[in-house]
Amino acid sequence: MPGLVAGRWTVDPVHSEITFTIRHLMTTVRGSFTDFGGEILIGEDPLASTARAEIRLASIDTRSAERDAHVRSADFLDVENHPLMTFEGTGVEPATIGRRARHPRYHLDGGLTVGDVTRPVRLLTEFHGVAPDPWGGTRAGFTATASISRRDFGIEFNVPLQGDKVMLGDTIAIQLEIQAVLATEPAAAE
Repeated sequence: MPGLVAGRWTVDPVHSEITFTIRHLMTTVRGSFTDFGGEILIGEDPLASTARAEIRLASIDTRSAERDAHVRSADFLDVENHPLMTFEGTGVEPATIGRRARHPRYHLDGGLTVGDVTRPVRLLTEFHGVAPDPWGGTRAGFTATASISRRDFGIEFNVPLQGDKVMLGDTIAIQLEIQAVLATEPAAAE
């Protein structure tokens, strides 16, 4: 990963976003989480890097206060008893898909915890490069995507519709747009 030096990179939540989509009836509903943080620990060998993130589930925003209140309830996320969703990255490897992609792609494997349930998740991650920022720092850019089954995390609520249809789909598509700031410079060579 050219330009990505070893060290601790912290997620800049002001210049990053976590969004998701889910089928609702015949269309797709989009939402985001607005309160999150995390860090990426880049190893001397970038493939030995790790990442972790925390998302405050009460920060969900689907552009409907009534819907957001329902999703925060025990029917879905139960934010009163489980305020955080966490991700702990466990491994990185080059992606074998997207060879024609403009930017290098990698798989970031890890465990996603929602409520009391932790499941493996594989993020397809695209590295956009490193550049200095206007505030004297160094930033790296990433896009990551994954799809999860909400039932895998114990989120079963649904409303049956006519025939064998239901109101909500099971698959949640996740997209991360991440700017990370180098928090620790590598040790100078002597």
